[in-house]
Amino acid sequence: MAALTSLDELIAALRCLPGVGPKSAQRMAYHLLQHERDGAERLSRALTAALQNLRHCTRCNAFAEREICERCAAPRRDANLLCVVETPADLNMMEQTQLYNGLYYCLMGRIEPLAGVGPRELQIDRLLARAGDGVVQEVILATNFTNEGEATAHYLGELLRARGLKVSRIARGLPVGAELEYADAGTIGQALVERRPL
Repeated sequence: MAALTSLDELIAALRCLPGVGPKSAQRMAYHLLQHERDGAERLSRALTAALQNLRHCTRCNAFAEREICERCAAPRRDANLLCVVETPADLNMMEQTQLYNGLYYCLMGRIEPLAGVGPRELQIDRLLARAGDGVVQEVILATNFTNEGEATAHYLGELLRARGLKVSRIARGLPVGAELEYADAGTIGQALVERRPL
């Protein structure tokens, strides 16, 4: 068997990205080498720097360059509220709303028994210690509305309530600007269940 060439290694490396199959990885590799050599160099440097400098914040578990990230260290954030999300991308989306000023805990995944991910792999004990610090009064579960996200929220809700914490779940419903005729019945049903008075 012939040794892999540098091009083969690059294509194989690109396949680790979510949603990137063999053809997409090949297109990306050729594009970087043919048209974006400067971009490829920059990508290489940025990835190396990120791998060397980033770690998990000891409070929220998201990525940070220091032991405690800037968000967790910010004195103006409401330390009584702790929002639990699955990924740093979910955390960023919550921040973009500009409606939440509490703190976060990032699970870095969700409970997925078929993928071999359970509470131990997610280090749920770290979340429980964080939520039980005596300052947090309410934990908002903002896991995704997938089967795994729902199971994770249910599991965490039971554990957190047993420790005397107030637990809430983000609401589901229709997105802003959506038209009823294009929404699925499950989404409309959930919007009806979670309706609020005007």
